[in-house]
Amino acid sequence: MRPIDDTPLTRDGKILILAYDHGLEHGPVDFEAVPESADPARVFDVATHPAVTSLAVQKGLAEAYYPSYEEDVALLAKLNGTSNLWMGEYDSAVNWSVDYAADIGADSVGFTLYGGSNHEVEMAEEFREAQERAREHDLPVVMWSYPRGQGVKNDTKPETIAYAARQALELGADVTKVKYPGSREAMETVVEMAGRTKVIMSGGSKRSDRAFLRSVKEVMDAGGAGLAVGRNVFQREHPERILDGLEQVIFEEASVETALAAAQR
Repeated sequence: MRPIDDTPLTRDGKILILAYDHGLEHGPVDFEAVPESADPARVFDVATHPAVTSLAVQKGLAEAYYPSYEEDVALLAKLNGTSNLWMGEYDSAVNWSVDYAADIGADSVGFTLYGGSNHEVEMAEEFREAQERAREHDLPVVMWSYPRGQGVKNDTKPETIAYAARQALELGADVTKVKYPGSREAMETVVEMAGRTKVIMSGGSKRSDRAFLRSVKEVMDAGGAGLAVGRNVFQREHPERILDGLEQVIFEEASVETALAAAQR
């Protein structure tokens, strides 16, 4: 495992990834609340906010938009992803190689693993190939570690989320993105199971400012490294405001009330 605190993925050892792979994973439904969020240029603009340590996108968006933002945005190449039209057991197609991502200028790579899926073995083997190639390019590796499929009865159980974090450590991820397990105490266990792999919370569906900032604060207090967030940012009319609040919680160790004031001014 490589030290990543001196890479563009982190700021002072902490992480705020703006995830924008939703167009592939979820489709147009995620843009209905704020129609202009369907424009990748708008989200690339948002990613220039100083709180954002990297922007996670699929290959097509990286090719089409990143060249105009390479001076202001750190690129996280999301290597795999599958449309919501897919109806089979959980799986995720590898859509571009680490070599190609490095050629485009990626600063890090991301990969989804569905532990518990009938396709887990193949996905783990694909992750191995990507992880080892990323080491050759000196790129940090972020695992979206999401237990889903026929082997998983409840993907929100704290024990399942802790297993997901441990799986990321065992397979060699530098950072793992996991669901919030429901409490600070449960997140402390998740962080412990992840060892030297940094743990970040998945932002999930849009919530109120207070509820969202409170959960992020609990993650940070439990020893987490930050957040990977999409809808809770780009589904807002003024996404920079919630980023102001997140900057307070993640990087300034501020209270929820202080962060809320920053987000609502």
